Amino acid sequence: MKYLIVILGPTGIGKTALSIEVAKYLGAEIISCDSRQIYKELRIGTAVPEPHELSAVKHHFIGNKSIFDYYNASLFEEEVIELLEKLHAERDFVVMVGGSGMYIDAVVQGIDYLPTIDQELRADLLEKYREFGIEYLRRELKMLDPEYYKIVDLKNPKRILKGLEVSLQTGKPYSSFRINERKPRNFTTVQIGLEMDREILYNRINQRVDKMMQEGLLAEAKQFYEHKALNSLNTVGYKEIFDYLSGEYSLEKAVELIKRNSRHYAKRQLSWFKRDESINWFEPSKKSEILTFLSNLIS
Repeated sequence: MKYLIVILGPTGIGKTALSIEVAKYLGAEIISCDSRQIYKELRIGTAVPEPHELSAVKHHFIGNKSIFDYYNASLFEEEVIELLEKLHAERDFVVMVGGSGMYIDAVVQGIDYLPTIDQELRADLLEKYREFGIEYLRRELKMLDPEYYKIVDLKNPKRILKGLEVSLQTGKPYSSFRINERKPRNFTTVQIGLEMDREILYNRINQRVDKMMQEGLLAEAKQFYEHKALNSLNTVGYKEIFDYLSGEYSLEKAVELIKRNSRHYAKRQLSWFKRDESINWFEPSKKSEILTFLSNLIS
């Protein structure tokens, strides 16, 4: 029997430390399932594991892409499944850790096939979004794919753009590709979810943002200010610094917003994960209980 042990949970809760302990216990390697830690240029704002943590256990999918590369959950699924075949040929256990719900679902359940989007089409849509705003995208989507229009978050331009890209690329509604069928896997998945008192978690997040600022998040973000329109940089921690650099508000306000938006992100992560009844929930401090649970489950 081959196993994929998934350690998931909201930002700042302690997934990295636990994943290393579990990987050591099982003699496993670690796959990072973080949609931003894959970018080699971003380290401080994405909370990449410390060098001593990376050297303690072999990690995959950290710093293996550039912010200039096009990447998505579908490509992640494809590359991780290929890697899992190689790792499982040598060992029974692999640990995957992260908080990117869509990326986790892509590996565990599989996501619907989507065609590769022409780069000129993508650039044209982005240009129209910048020129005419989100309302233009909404009108186009409602005309091309009324079914997806009914369920998409109409405040999220990324989701709307995805629907438009596929509809225009294929001539078929994006909703027709969303078959939602679970793909067969050659391994058994065990999901460990981490949760704690909300106020304690929020305090941890606030402290982590302060630590990022002390370590040089401002300087890191400055390097990429001219590329701020890239989707890879459309993420909490960088967006707020870019707005500060644009003169929209003070640095103090930017830090306050990073903390607030990180807390909101953690709340959304938990809402996403709580939909899955197969996740086994623990407090991160209960390391011995988690190891005992895994030992009993796989013995």
